[in-house]
Amino acid sequence: MSFEVRQIGVVRSPLKNRAECPCQESENAPEAIVEIDPQYEEALEGLVSGQEILLLTWLHQSDRSRRKVHPRGNRENPIKGVFATRSPDRPNPIGFHKTRIVSFDQPLRIRVDALEVIDLTPVIDIKPVI
Repeated sequence: MSFEVRQIGVVRSPLKNRAECPCQESENAPEAIVEIDPQYEEALEGLVSGQEILLLTWLHQSDRSRRKVHPRGNRENPIKGVFATRSPDRPNPIGFHKTRIVSFDQPLRIRVDALEVIDLTPVIDIKPVI
């Protein structure tokens, strides 16, 4: 079996590296801009300012060979399998981020609140929170 995942956009964030990233959006993650590829503009219909969304991202700087980690990167925490953590290091580094649309800066630029990913992180999907 094979499958393809397509990038639909990219995150523009003030966070420039993994060391700067909070572990979760609730830890003072900054606002960010999600730039959507023009071919997906019509797919944005129905999204509105103030709406909560789930962003799925490809955490492109993750270590895909990692199977166990110290949660939160703290060596004092007992080591766990990556599937029991929110670590970006995992076989398929898909980020799952609950955030809120602050505004549409332009039709293809969505300003979102509290997003814990680094600049130029690929976006692979957007889902409304129901």
